[in-house]
Amino acid sequence: MNRDEILKTNKHYWDAYADLWFGTTALPTYGVHFVTENELHLFGDVSGRKMLEICCGSGHSLKYHADRNAGELWGVDFSHKQLENARQYLSENGYNANLICSPMEADMDIPKDYFDFVYSIYGIGWTTDLDGTFQKIASYLKKDGVFIFSWHHPLNYCIAWSCDERRDVIENNALVMNKSYFDESYFRMPVDGSEILLCNRKISTYVNALAKAGFVIEQMVEQTDEATMQAEGNISDKAKKAKMLPISVLFKARKICSRYK
Repeated sequence: MNRDEILKTNKHYWDAYADLWFGTTALPTYGVHFVTENELHLFGDVSGRKMLEICCGSGHSLKYHADRNAGELWGVDFSHKQLENARQYLSENGYNANLICSPMEADMDIPKDYFDFVYSIYGIGWTTDLDGTFQKIASYLKKDGVFIFSWHHPLNYCIAWSCDERRDVIENNALVMNKSYFDESYFRMPVDGSEILLCNRKISTYVNALAKAGFVIEQMVEQTDEATMQAEGNISDKAKKAKMLPISVLFKARKICSRYK
């Protein structure tokens, strides 16, 4: 599928529906039915640290770090509307950030060897060039800088509830494999009366791309939160699914060498 078409389609969706997603899936949250930063403490003390968020959305994760005395805030998003919301939200809370409207894959005027943290909360999967994006992120980080990102777990898109073929009714609480784990091709997903274009990358694809860009993985998390695991009775189908398999995945990686030009 053409990269320009993918970017155009996805940008159109986010420009049109940014308000609908205002403030969702932002720190301390890493994903729905997933452990949070309050439990994991992956960032630690960010006082005075330089922070760059990839797919910063409405700015709520940037505010999270600003509230914890981060030294410098930068954000990248390919949606003009998302950045308008982020700029207004941060301003209303007494903060400002260097915000750049661009696809993460593109060459941008971002300083090299500069940031202590680069992070992305449910945003990195929108890239059309994972290897290139990780290499760019490595170039932005200082040596020993940290890259943290969360995204859909690939199993989440491969496994679904078994439903009656005539009705949208779950049968026997059974989960079935409805898509090959090895299929990383792009697919169209209807959302909110519109559509987005996504691909479902394997865990090994992320691991290998990180290694190629000069990162060492310090932690990988695929853990449903305890409240969901203990929930019983009338809970959502998504919560039931999260009790059986990971909905999200999270990586913390450290830059150990420079492999960018």
